[in-house]
Amino acid sequence: MSAAEHHAPNHDYHLVDPSPWPALGALSGFVLAFGAVAYMHPDVVGAEELGPWTIIPGFLMVLFTMFVWWKDVIKEAHHGDHKPVVQLGLRYGMSLFIASEVMFFVAFFWAYFDASLFTDQEILFARVEHTGGVWPPAGVETFDPFDLPFMNTLILLLSGCTVTWAHHALREGKRQQVIHGLALTVILGFLFSSLQAYEYSHAAFGFTDGIYSSTFYMATGFHGFHVLVGTIFLAVCLVRATKGDFTPSQHFGFEAAAWYWHFVDVVWLFLFVCVYWWGS
Repeated sequence: MSAAEHHAPNHDYHLVDPSPWPALGALSGFVLAFGAVAYMHPDVVGAEELGPWTIIPGFLMVLFTMFVWWKDVIKEAHHGDHKPVVQLGLRYGMSLFIASEVMFFVAFFWAYFDASLFTDQEILFARVEHTGGVWPPAGVETFDPFDLPFMNTLILLLSGCTVTWAHHALREGKRQQVIHGLALTVILGFLFSSLQAYEYSHAAFGFTDGIYSSTFYMATGFHGFHVLVGTIFLAVCLVRATKGDFTPSQHFGFEAAAWYWHFVDVVWLFLFVCVYWWGS
């Protein structure tokens, strides 16, 4: 038996090499959290003159950690460390992550429906103004749901079709179709974000103008952030697809991005129906 055969693993599990990235990730999260507190309460930490600069160092550290850590995961996949049982673990992990994201949005919908269905209660110990017994509150000028919101709905639904097209093409080994489908999905994601930014710039209310505006911006704004993250996720997959990283039998990185994108699609449908349409 050769030395290489003697040291080869006799199991399907992947024992990860010692890595500095978990420690760096924890430090980056701490720096980002401390910077966010300093930005929101500058008088407490004496950072009145720094403004958003208190957040930038931690944000850049988090981005760097994500880049180098996921780069190592891609290297592990190339080296054959992602055996079927390891891929199953990755699928469980992504599924649980999406489940946690579902509960994240459940909290925002809960706040929205609590304020909209019980308009005669004193919300948050009476620190928020009364809604006048109606929803939307008296004086609030809402968006027309069948204007830009409906256009964004069509864009996201179409993007769900293009990413599914790319997935089926990948499973059939049609690389060019994968690239075309992913490119269209990234373009549609960017278009959605652009239209939502345009919509926000023409809103008749600000974030702190009342319970309606606060719940509206929290729900739709965090969804917009998820669209941005998903667009970057798919753009990375597009780069990897052009380099030939994915194969019909091994492409979980792409599947994870597709799952995440479909989750974003479904959340938007609830937002459109409940917040834009029913809520108007």
